[in-house]
Amino acid sequence: MTPAKHQYSILKQICQHIPAHLVSKLSRSFGIDKQSRTFSCWSHIVSMLHVQIAHSLSLNDVSDTLRNHSGALTPIRRATPSSRNGLSHANRVRDPLMAETLFWEVLSHIQNKHLDFGRGHKYSGLPRRFKRAIYAVDSTTIQLVANCIDWAKHRRRKAAAKCHMQLNLQTFLPQFAIVKEASTHDSTEAYQLCQDLKSGEIAVFDKAYVDFKHLADLDRRELFWVTRAKDNMKYRFVKQNTEPKGNIQYDALIELEMPKSREAYPKKLRLVKAYVEINGEKKLMKFITNNMQWAPSSICDLYKCRWGIEVFFKQIKQTLQLSDFLGHSQKAILWQVWTAMLAYILIRYIGFLGQWKGAFSRLFTLLRGVLFSRLDVFSVMAACGTARGSPRMVGSPQQAYLPGFNM
Repeated sequence: MTPAKHQYSILKQICQHIPAHLVSKLSRSFGIDKQSRTFSCWSHIVSMLHVQIAHSLSLNDVSDTLRNHSGALTPIRRATPSSRNGLSHANRVRDPLMAETLFWEVLSHIQNKHLDFGRGHKYSGLPRRFKRAIYAVDSTTIQLVANCIDWAKHRRRKAAAKCHMQLNLQTFLPQFAIVKEASTHDSTEAYQLCQDLKSGEIAVFDKAYVDFKHLADLDRRELFWVTRAKDNMKYRFVKQNTEPKGNIQYDALIELEMPKSREAYPKKLRLVKAYVEINGEKKLMKFITNNMQWAPSSICDLYKCRWGIEVFFKQIKQTLQLSDFLGHSQKAILWQVWTAMLAYILIRYIGFLGQWKGAFSRLFTLLRGVLFSRLDVFSVMAACGTARGSPRMVGSPQQAYLPGFNM
């Protein structure tokens, strides 16, 4: 099956899902329109999307490629190619908060337009018996070069940025994100990451986000949470909640012993100690939660589904261009991170419209190979989506024919 021709390039068909008025409105709001004379803010966004989808290796790679395809850029709302210095200056000077705002505005626009966007792409390890919204909270470290990125140094010879994420596991879409230097502890971002969660929803996070004052705040807001207990947590048993069974070693109600911890969380907690299978091996883990009604196996399954956010981080970091950066300044790196998130949402939306059933990485490589081709994007997906037809049945075993070796 040959993909059908289209009037515009694949890049144009991806970029057209950004509302036409949005970039110009945001550029005026953040004062970027006054900073741009020849290289418009829209051309900047298109260039950075090309960086992500084409896996551009350097500023020269971006500028040379876009200059050679300037004819395909013009139909994309009159976008223009930039020089190497022009793109570097734009990333270094322009406010990356505009790229962050653009990402959330585009995501909101798509979700309002299609209420079921993302519903068919939920994490496969999600427990089906839970009908409530489940959010995973975690962070990923983006390694940087220490000797030229001073703003992100957190050790003598290491520099890194961190992306703190709240991920909806039913849609596999981010709901809240913070991108900053990696020098602060994860628990300091816990309040901000969970501020928009609603009563009755479930938050699952690792023990790095355990802060008893924050956990008490979630309980007061009638949110359910599940996390791992820290190894040095001091507590005393109040009573047994359920009888041990199978992989469950014990399920009990506990009270915190340390005065500072008890003052932060005066109520009782539920502690479940169980064997959990990880990579084919059973490991003994302790979980704490504020829910007293769920089965202990359900608490273990809820924490296991937290792995979904690790899968999301793997998709972002290994598929998109978040390993090589085009600039060293904080603004340049934030521009690249937020446009990577924007590219992720746009490609997910293309897959949603084309009813793509394969993996995100497969769709990404498919579009990258024909980025400037004038082909219909949905026809390309239909032609290369999956293998067609049933396997051919062979009546007799096939043997290799070698001259001089006839039997």
